Amino acid sequence: MSSGLTRRTWLAHAALGVGTLAAAARAGQQEGRIPTPRQTQGPFYPVQDQPDKDLDLTRLEGAAASAMGTVVLLDGAVRTLDGAPIAGALVEIWQACASGRYNHPRDRNPALLDPNFQYWGRVTTDATGRYGFKTIKPGAYPNDPDWVRPPHIHFRVVAPGFPALTTQMYFEGEDLNLRDRILLDLTPAERKLVTRVFEPVRGQAGDLAGRFDIILGRRGTDGATPELD
Repeated sequence: MSSGLTRRTWLAHAALGVGTLAAAARAGQQEGRIPTPRQTQGPFYPVQDQPDKDLDLTRLEGAAASAMGTVVLLDGAVRTLDGAPIAGALVEIWQACASGRYNHPRDRNPALLDPNFQYWGRVTTDATGRYGFKTIKPGAYPNDPDWVRPPHIHFRVVAPGFPALTTQMYFEGEDLNLRDRILLDLTPAERKLVTRVFEPVRGQAGDLAGRFDIILGRRGTDGATPELD
C-alpha cells in the first residue's frame, strides 16, 4: 500500500480508540438484525481509476503533506443477517474532502479541492469480516438552494453470493441530519443503523474513531458472485 499504512498498522491506530469501538460494537449488537438500508449512489461515484486507492485516504503516494481536516478511524465488519462474518467482501468508500467537494467532473461546488486527499478507497474484509479505513470527516455541501447535505461517506459492498449494496453513513449529532432528504427517506430504525457515533481517539488530539457494521440481506437465489469492478 503506497501510503505505508498497512492493515496491521491500521489496526494499531484503531486500537487507540478501542474503548469507543467496543462500545459501538455492543450498541450495534443490541440494534437487532435488519439489513443495512440501500441508499442512492449519488452522482459522484469515481469514474476514473487512480493508482492510489488503499485504506488510507489521508495521504497520497509521493505527497509531502497529509489531507486537511479531522482524521477519522473507521472500523467495521460485514456480516449476514444471522451475524456470521463475510470474508472476502470488497468494501469501497468515496466522499467529499473537508471543504465539501468531490474530486469528480460533475461536482460544480466552488469549494477548493484538497490535492493531498485520496477521495476513494477500497479494502477486502478479513476472515472475521472486518474492514477499516483511515480518512477525514467530510464537509457538508449544498445540493440545491434549499438543501445542504450533511457530512456523510458513501459505501459500496460486493460479496460473493449477495446482491451488491450501496449505502451512506452519517455522523451522529449533525444538525443537518435532521433535514436531509435522503436520510429522512429511511425508517427510524434504518436511520439508526447508518448514523454512527464518533468519539475522540485516546492519545491522538483531534482524531475521531467509530464503527460502522454492514449487514447484508439474504443471499441471491442463484448464489451468483457479483463482479468486483
